[in-house]
Amino acid sequence: MRIGLISDTHMPRRAKAIPQEVLEAFVGVDLILHAGDLVEPQVLAPLEALAPVIAVAGNNDPPAVIEKWGWRRVLELEGYRVGLVHGHKGQGANTVARALSNFPPDFDVVIFGHSHSAYNERHGKLLAVNPGSPTDLRRWSPGYSYGMLHLNPGEVRAEIHFLAAKR
Repeated sequence: MRIGLISDTHMPRRAKAIPQEVLEAFVGVDLILHAGDLVEPQVLAPLEALAPVIAVAGNNDPPAVIEKWGWRRVLELEGYRVGLVHGHKGQGANTVARALSNFPPDFDVVIFGHSHSAYNERHGKLLAVNPGSPTDLRRWSPGYSYGMLHLNPGEVRAEIHFLAAKR
């Protein structure tokens, strides 16, 4: 299973559209996960044209997004337990710690956002992934980015992709 990962689109404040490079990369994925801070719910429309989308709300999302998607999702995908959260809520001194604190340590993958900084690291058997942001660059991030998660029998891995085009 191939899953597109995106977060922190902050539309329309930070961009008017999801970058074409991201949309092209998501062609043929089985699912797209958005880790919050959509800001406007219609940001999901071009993604939903490509594959089913599951999202969570972030700290900048309006009540309509919070009501529809909630703060946290627990998914069973290809036999793996996957957690989806924005990363602004939870226990810990940083975004990674807060995101991981939302799920039991026996999860296989936790997808999060909030920091706008791409992250793809193992914590024991758990894979923690932040796809970064394709539209809102922060000082500590090397570039605009998105992610791809691969869930296959015996294989759980993610990739971070940095956009070639500068925004």
